[in-house]
Amino acid sequence: MSARHPLLLDVTGRRVVVVGGGPVAARRARHLLADGADVHVVAPALCEELAELAAASAVTWRAREYAAGDLDGAWLVHTATGERRTDDTVAADAEATRTWCVRADDAARSSAWTPAVARAGDVLVTVTAGGDPRRALALRSALQVQLDTGVLPLRRRRAGAGRVTLVGGGPGDPGLITTRGRRALAEADVVVVDRLAPRALLDELEPGVEVVEAGKAPHAHTLTQDEINRLLVERARAGQRVVRLKGGDPFVLGRGGEEVAACRAAGVAVDVVPGVTSAIAVPGAAGIPVTHRDVARQVTIVSAHDAETDWQTLARLRGTLVLLMGVGRLGEHMARLVAHGLDPATPAAVVEDGTLPTQRTTLATVGDIALRALEVGVRNPAVVVVGGVASLPATLAVGTDVATTA
Repeated sequence: MSARHPLLLDVTGRRVVVVGGGPVAARRARHLLADGADVHVVAPALCEELAELAAASAVTWRAREYAAGDLDGAWLVHTATGERRTDDTVAADAEATRTWCVRADDAARSSAWTPAVARAGDVLVTVTAGGDPRRALALRSALQVQLDTGVLPLRRRRAGAGRVTLVGGGPGDPGLITTRGRRALAEADVVVVDRLAPRALLDELEPGVEVVEAGKAPHAHTLTQDEINRLLVERARAGQRVVRLKGGDPFVLGRGGEEVAACRAAGVAVDVVPGVTSAIAVPGAAGIPVTHRDVARQVTIVSAHDAETDWQTLARLRGTLVLLMGVGRLGEHMARLVAHGLDPATPAAVVEDGTLPTQRTTLATVGDIALRALEVGVRNPAVVVVGGVASLPATLAVGTDVATTA
């Protein structure tokens, strides 16, 4: 194949003609629409996907065979009719009108080519492979995985608009962060990290990325919430990409909503990458499903670090009760549940260091879980589970240490 000159085109608002009505033409039209092109389709009949686009007026459809003049005003043409004679005619007309033409049937006879593309945010990587599309797609797929997981260097080298991204890091194991979360970390200039976020992820940051500790422990805050909000806004306004790395999910007792509201009030671009919440994942890692057929059909998640919870209502609920930040007052909480009518024989569990190699599960009942936790030295971070599902780990737990009552 002849030498190529790589070039990216801005097709926004520009007329692009697609000749053909089948799945290949539909795929080309869909990508062109995503890039903002004014797409005109010439074909006597359309496949279902193209017909839907035409019905929605997303593309302009000329319901007939290709004819001279169809390329008038076009900046680019894709021909994908499956009929060589028609594709030859389109290509010849394009050559005569100096319009770049992409042929789906014969890359060697095209004047333009569509590469395989890997994308990650504002990063776009194009791949060609000497006219071998399957080879190009294989390379693209490998690059896409590396882009998605932040393996490749994604951090900007030129100044640009700042933004804030709240990233849920999951319950502890760094492997439980989402690929989108990893990509956000790879793009970050500043990472504002919580105490319970997966700290091992910080070792993967590029040199020069600033890490700001914003951890909160009971009665010991590195930064107040107002200070965190101001920090996020100030750094984003300075043109930095700021990642707020949290344990679990930002919107499950993580004050993520407050941080998003502060950014929006300040006119700062902000988005959220959800995370695996410890309220569900930590019991699950210990073999405790928070819902289970014939045992529990609902789950209630409670912040239990203070005494303001409505224990009377919680004691009447059916299903599973999950307490976060509740180890410090475990005895008080269990006593309140019993005082409001919960059977003290109800199964209970405490899972420490969920998803980490040091994970440990303590099993007992509501009546004696606090004493048992004291005996074995339970410490935070830990998740407390109350309900019938807490009796299941003996048959479902995999690779965990379990401390049971005598």
